[in-house]
Amino acid sequence: MVQRTLQKIVQQPEICRAEPVHAAGIAAVLLKSFLEFKPLYTDAGFAATTPTAEQVLTRMTEGPVWIALHAGEIVGTVAAVLKDKSLYVRGMAVLPAARGVGASRRLLDEVERFARAAHCRRLFLTTTPFLAAAISLYESYGFRRMNHGPQDLFGTPLFTMEKILPGP
Repeated sequence: MVQRTLQKIVQQPEICRAEPVHAAGIAAVLLKSFLEFKPLYTDAGFAATTPTAEQVLTRMTEGPVWIALHAGEIVGTVAAVLKDKSLYVRGMAVLPAARGVGASRRLLDEVERFARAAHCRRLFLTTTPFLAAAISLYESYGFRRMNHGPQDLFGTPLFTMEKILPGP
């Protein structure tokens, strides 16, 4: 398993809704995806960004979670929570070996499809200023920085981004 994920993935992964059986794999993807940035987080901020399998199971009760699968292995994930007429996007991560083949975009496409079906007016998320590649992805997908929202996650700097969805 580790051997395959260390090799660069060149095919687009399949996107599907996560099930409770995927919780440990999702937790592993989140940890592996953010590990290189750990020194930039506070300990509590990193722990909140990389939930345990039990915490992932709790997230699954709060809203949908999707996974990107390649050769039967989870290589990416994203979760969402409905908040009034908005959809909060959280827990977005793709393993380094799976980056650059469209997994992130396909995960965001799935989130947006869900938001439109739920008649949401916008998507929003929080991110840290040091996740430059993620910020670039979000901006290319139509997200823009907002001047309000949480400013930190347990001492780790944050800002909020939103994407307004067109009406019916």
